[in-house]
Amino acid sequence: MNRINYIESLIDSLSAEDSLKAIAALPDEKIAFSTSLSFEDQLITHYIFTNNLGISVFTLDTGRLFPETYDVLSSTISRYGKKIEVYAPDTKSVEELVTEQGPYSFYESIEGRQNCCHIRKVEPLRRALRDRTIWITGIRAEHSPGRHAMSRVEWDEKNQIIKIHPLLDWSLDEVRATVRESRIPYNRLHDAGFVSIGCQPCTRAITSGEDFRAGRWWWEQSSGKECGLHR
Repeated sequence: MNRINYIESLIDSLSAEDSLKAIAALPDEKIAFSTSLSFEDQLITHYIFTNNLGISVFTLDTGRLFPETYDVLSSTISRYGKKIEVYAPDTKSVEELVTEQGPYSFYESIEGRQNCCHIRKVEPLRRALRDRTIWITGIRAEHSPGRHAMSRVEWDEKNQIIKIHPLLDWSLDEVRATVRESRIPYNRLHDAGFVSIGCQPCTRAITSGEDFRAGRWWWEQSSGKECGLHR
């Protein structure tokens, strides 16, 4: 049995919290959790920190986040008294991008937006995952059509790492209720219609009936919009 099949069988019938406990107890693994400070990620952070699990927690500071996102980062550090590692984009790459293409090149084309995402998110992620063997995420199947076919445990070929999604089958209502019941700090933009929160210039609130991802890169007409972190 390979490692992926073993982990799948290990957590198959476990809750999200117990799955994290079982993963953290695996020998000889270097485990990291990437948080965007969303509802889902705040719940996973809560499970990791309250159980003192041997899982490092990191976030990507693109330099263009909402003030409310920084507020939830600060309140989370204060609440749990734990460190969250912060990875920022390479300064020289950002300087060259803005100098050559201006501050809003991501509005001009899909390629321009993907280039910005690569510099501000994908490259810092690669540094964050360096030397790790397991990457935990807050991905849920509801996030986008392409995620319904995902498994809780999978191999990420691009990053050469085992990837685990403990909340894959959770609904937004389940996540929201658990966060509020446990009084976990969360991004107040969620109360204003923001369901998927990324960089400030690229995120808006959605209206009733709109798709979960409609608020991300809303000016693009392509389907399956992603920043490159999870594809």
